[in-house]
Parts: sequence; C-alpha cells; structure tokens
Amino acid sequence: MRIGIALGSNLGDRLENLQKARSAVERLPGVAGPILSSSVYSTSPVDCEAGARDFLNAVVEFDYEGDPRTLLPQLKAIETSLGRSPCSAQNVSRAIDLDLLYAGALQIDEEKLRVPHPRMHDRRFVLQPLADIRPELVLPGQEKPVSEVLASLPQVDRVERLTEDW
Repeated sequence: MRIGIALGSNLGDRLENLQKARSAVERLPGVAGPILSSSVYSTSPVDCEAGARDFLNAVVEFDYEGDPRTLLPQLKAIETSLGRSPCSAQNVSRAIDLDLLYAGALQIDEEKLRVPHPRMHDRRFVLQPLADIRPELVLPGQEKPVSEVLASLPQVDRVERLTEDW
C-alpha cells in the first residue's frame, strides 16, 4: 500500500533534520519504491508557542509492505533518534515531527493511530507539499482530490517553497 508521511522541523538545522529523517524512513523494513518527495516549504508555525521559529515541511510517499500500526512506532523511534523527546507536548517547537498521513485506502481510528490524519485536510503546510506529489489523490473519507481541498483553504498561513532538491 502507498503510505504518506509529513515531515516537519523548526529547531536546529531544519533541512538536515528533514534529510536525516527521510533517509531513516527509506531504510525501514517494508519500505519500497518508488519513493516520492515533495519540495520543502518554509511555513509559519501553527498553534505553537509564542516566538516559535518557522518550520520546514515536506511530504514523502512510498510503498509499504506491512501494517501501519507497525510503522508508527518506527517513525517515533526516528523522531527520538533525531532529538525529539518521546513525551514532548503537541504543537511545540521540535527538531523533527513525522506524521503518518494515510495508508492506502485504510481508515483507522484507534487510540494511538488515526489515518487518514484527522487534521491534515485543514493544514496548508501538509496539503501544499502533498499536492506536489499527489494532486489527484482522494483521501479516504474525502470527496475531493488533495489539489481541490488545498485550493479551498483560506490563505491564512504562509507556505513558501524553499527548495525542490533535498
């Protein structure tokens, strides 16, 4: 099944954090190609503490041979290895954030895992990079493709393309 992961960082060397996280994800058991990577975007922090630095955000998509419930703890382990505290609060500055966005056509609503990600359709900083690689993707539970959902969002948050090659 195709898996989508959002990557974000606003502490330290943000681009290097994204690069290291993407490389670590690519090496996980069960991950296979083709691996698609969006451009990297500089984005305003959303719901973070006052004075938070801008984030760099991107999305990757790949084939995965396994259960997303197995993938989630592996993503959390990558976050920890790159300096994120395993018990850090939600919506605070962080060296790396890896969110499982979708897992094929699966819809999972469990305590530790919800796919598709429950807030992604409201987040320009997720949908813009996702639209780079999968503009026509219709997520489970949605009626419109990602590109149309993105176009319908208000232009409240700043999302600017930083680089295509990372």
